[in-house]
Amino acid sequence: MSNEIKNLYNRVKWGLVVRGLIGIALGIFIIARPFESVAALALVIAIWALVDGVVNIVHSFELRAIVKHWWALLLSGIVSVLFGVAAFYYYPGLSLTFAVLWTAMWLLTAGILGAYVAMQERSLGLSWGWTLVWSIVSVIGGVFALMRPGLTLASLISVIATFGILGGIALLVGAGRMQSVQTTFTRATGSMARS
Repeated sequence: MSNEIKNLYNRVKWGLVVRGLIGIALGIFIIARPFESVAALALVIAIWALVDGVVNIVHSFELRAIVKHWWALLLSGIVSVLFGVAAFYYYPGLSLTFAVLWTAMWLLTAGILGAYVAMQERSLGLSWGWTLVWSIVSVIGGVFALMRPGLTLASLISVIATFGILGGIALLVGAGRMQSVQTTFTRATGSMARS
């Protein structure tokens, strides 16, 4: 049993190392090749839409016998597949437009809902100022994203690169800590066995 736990521990540790190195490499690649990274983002969006659509279509037929509204999942799958096909046909423009619009709509929706939450906080006598400030910043960011799609794409790519590098470093630190715990545990059990 202890060998199984040790093997599992080692697999997890090395999995963190591999994922960390891939994340750092991805972040560096994005910084070194921003135009290719934008094209890759467009490709990922198109592939994701196709795969998600096919999975939803298959899943809807599996649920047909037990779920009354299975057709909604089927319709969602069809729309996703159609978007994926169109994204390949109009590559990379449609996918990149989608990325900009998705970002802008996310910021605008979050800002509007945040403003509503701030007003509710105010009516309850809670601290509401920072909620409102962040809501306004979010709405301004959403409008800016719509007005400056090129800068929005550059920002998205920068965020992905930063996340890849920082996330990769964090995973490597986690793997290092796992190694440290394993070494400490091995020393402690070795000294107990000699006693």
